[in-house]
Amino acid sequence: MPTLLLTDKDVRTLLPMPECIEIMDAALRSVSAGESTLPLRTVIRLNGTPNAFGSMPAIYGSGPEASIGAKIITVFPGNDATPFDSHIGVVLLFDVAQGTLLAIADASSITAIRTSAVSGLATRILSNPDSRELAVLGAGVLARPHIDAVRAVRPIERVRVWSRSRVRAEELRTRLVATEDYSDKLEIVVCDSARDAVRNADVVCTITSARTPILEGGWLSPGTHVNAVGASLSTARELDTYAVQRALLFVDRRESTLAEAGDFLIPRAEGAITDTHIRGELGELSLRTILGRTSRSDITLFKSLGLAVEDVAALRHVYERARETGAGKSVELGGMRD
Repeated sequence: MPTLLLTDKDVRTLLPMPECIEIMDAALRSVSAGESTLPLRTVIRLNGTPNAFGSMPAIYGSGPEASIGAKIITVFPGNDATPFDSHIGVVLLFDVAQGTLLAIADASSITAIRTSAVSGLATRILSNPDSRELAVLGAGVLARPHIDAVRAVRPIERVRVWSRSRVRAEELRTRLVATEDYSDKLEIVVCDSARDAVRNADVVCTITSARTPILEGGWLSPGTHVNAVGASLSTARELDTYAVQRALLFVDRRESTLAEAGDFLIPRAEGAITDTHIRGELGELSLRTILGRTSRSDITLFKSLGLAVEDVAALRHVYERARETGAGKSVELGGMRD
């Protein structure tokens, strides 16, 4: 059976943000309901560097409708200053009947879109419905899709962008202003400091490669919702202890958070919080088995680590759409006896 090769362009065409938000909703519900199999990711560090090679397998769903897949990826944080993405690799999709390889897709685009879509889902569930001010800390590959995702669920009127590189923040603003969908519908402001960007924001997205806090809890206004996305190591964090301590904390998966999330693990090691500070998973919120925001003044926090089931669910959708539209390129890789 031929395998379908799907490029960055194919993924971006076949995985629009509003659709991906609904796909992520279903995927995270399956995780919280125990309907998917999801081991912790395996990461191999390259000696003497911040770079890593990772594998993230998952089975999405169960029974004959399940999908088997994995993301194989390199993470080179230093690529932010080069023409290359910091995350490069492929996502694989297998058939559950014979185990055949159905599709190979670009991982950079799937990662950017599905990660942002999960933040969009968290924003839809946890932020105040009339949120209009968005702060984005970081101007890398996740910035534009995060703005798209939050705009898809909330009536955002102004975006404040801060980056440790002012040049990159200005470049992001220039690209957005030149886009028809943004030019006359959204005010985009580049800020001199993270504090200026966050002040009185309704929604905050942290999407940096920082290892130490760039967001302080004292800056957050009552009612703010925060999506903490950039840090995915037990030793790295974007938020200071007070920001985590004063927020209602929700996660993509408890097991992953307890093993990998420095934004949670470091405050816990300091004795500022305990495991009970985790209110629940995003999938549980979607299933309505737990409560989220209880008042307009609550500060809510979603800690995103990124799950393999999100990649598999996204690729399954892209693969199905590609078969309908004729997108992608078929190749014969073997797997059948003569």
